[in-house]
Amino acid sequence: MAPSLEHLLGTDRLGRDMVARLIQGGQVSLLIGVGSAFVSSFVGLILGSIAGYFKGRIDKVFVIVVDLFLTFPTFFLLLALASYINASIWVLIIIISITGWMTTARLIRSESFKVTSEPYIKILNIAKVSKIKILFKYYAPILAPIYFVSFTFGVGGAILAESGLSFLGLGIVAPQMSWGTILSGGKEVIQIAWWLSFFPGLMIFLVTFSLINISNYLQQITNQKEIQN
Repeated sequence: MAPSLEHLLGTDRLGRDMVARLIQGGQVSLLIGVGSAFVSSFVGLILGSIAGYFKGRIDKVFVIVVDLFLTFPTFFLLLALASYINASIWVLIIIISITGWMTTARLIRSESFKVTSEPYIKILNIAKVSKIKILFKYYAPILAPIYFVSFTFGVGGAILAESGLSFLGLGIVAPQMSWGTILSGGKEVIQIAWWLSFFPGLMIFLVTFSLINISNYLQQITNQKEIQN
């Protein structure tokens, strides 16, 4: 049924209300997006901080690992991993996180180099203050804005990645659903039931667009604070 007063966004081929399906699918998509962004940003924060602080061989190994991951096109790497593993919410979170931590790590590494060159860090090292204490007490507050910007941006990217995999049939499978699976289910009848694909696609666009704008806003605030300092 097409959108009407009884069903605002219409129904699918089995008569299920699209509003209810979008709400249910949105829970899964947002869970995967937030979970993947949190894990990938956290991994990037830890590895980037360690590489920027210790430098030397550790930094060289870090650069080699990041370059190896960046050598493979991200989405094709996602396809390869998803093809050999039965997809679920937690599996997709891990797979998307594996392919999404490099950008955050490189940004954190670059900023960590600046922090490491500060005089007070050198004094703390001479005083033999615990390296873990230095990382958490002095590095973490400075690197936190970059982490939150990367996290916000990563949520949108993870939702798009999950939607792409689900659209190709490699993501969430029934009885679970996501915006990607709902979008995929409507592609076969898009000529006679446009609403089945339009509304989940619209939700993906609106959420991703909003998160990108939030990320840009946070980045502007961070840049203004740096200029003032």
